[in-house]
Amino acid sequence: MGNIRITKQFNFETGHALYGYDGKCRNVHGHSYKLSVTVIGTPITDTSHVKLGMVIDFGDLKKIVKEEIVDVFDHATVFNKNTPHVELAKELEDRGHKVILADYQPTSECMVIDFAAKIKARLPENIQLHSLKLQETETSFAEWFAADN
Repeated sequence: MGNIRITKQFNFETGHALYGYDGKCRNVHGHSYKLSVTVIGTPITDTSHVKLGMVIDFGDLKKIVKEEIVDVFDHATVFNKNTPHVELAKELEDRGHKVILADYQPTSECMVIDFAAKIKARLPENIQLHSLKLQETETSFAEWFAADN
């Protein structure tokens, strides 16, 4: 049996601000993100295996992405920890808000790289991360492909 790609989609709401940016996105704002996670592998052929015919159980993939990405980023505000936004982040945290201080500028491009590393670290040995697509608006998205990296 050959390799098969399967994809699971996720949605989450996240705020961010791009420090030093020359446009509107320097202001704190949010997006309704859509994340598509595609993995590749060979379907299980062992007829005694409970997951016969699956590359990976969609529920198992969901658990990984939910724990690593969705539960962490949903309804959080992300700031680059190396900017003066840390003062705003501290103020928000003191008021009970969910804040993430990232090691990067929280663009879709940098977020998708971060997400790829987190998901790859949790996948079973026989499953490879093929690609991610992080859509921040209906017409704007960033993609990560294993083949490019």
